[in-house]
Amino acid sequence: MRRALLAIALTVAGLVALLSFKTASGEPERPTGAAATGGSGASGSSGTPGSSGSSIGPGAAGQPTAAAPSPSPLPSGARAITGRVASTVYGPVQVQVVVKGRKIVGVNILQRPDATEMDIQIGQYALPQLIAETLAAQSARIDTISGATYTSGGYINSLQNALDSGA
Repeated sequence: MRRALLAIALTVAGLVALLSFKTASGEPERPTGAAATGGSGASGSSGTPGSSGSSIGPGAAGQPTAAAPSPSPLPSGARAITGRVASTVYGPVQVQVVVKGRKIVGVNILQRPDATEMDIQIGQYALPQLIAETLAAQSARIDTISGATYTSGGYINSLQNALDSGA
C-alpha cells in the first residue's frame, strides 16, 4: 500500500512539474541590424562601414540592433566584403571582412543571434574568439567554439561566402 501511494505521489509531482514547464515563444525570427535590408548576397565596399580591427557591431550587450555604431573609415587600400546571411537555429549570422591586398585586417559582425539573453552571452563569448582565429588563420578554416556550435557555423559560412565573393 505504501509503494502504491508513493508511486501515485511521484507521478502527480512529475505531471505538475511537466505541465508547469515554460517553453520558448514560437515567434519567428526577424532579421535585424544594418544588413537586414540587403542580406541576400555578397556586396563590395560600396559605402559599408569597416574598421582595421574587429567589431561585434549592432546588437552587442543587449543594445537594439538598429542602432549601428558610427561608421569608421576603411584603412587606405582596404575594402569591405559582406558575406551572405547564414540562418541558424538561433537566428541569423552575417559578417563583413575587411581585406587589404590579400590579407584579412578586420572582421565586423553585422548580424548575430540576439533573441534571448543566452544568445547575447554566447555571442559576447564566442564572436571575439572567432574573429581572433580568423585574423590568425587568414581564412575561414577555423575551429568552432564549444558551446556556440550553431553561431560558429553561421559565422564560418558567412565568412567563407565573403571571402569567396572577394577573391
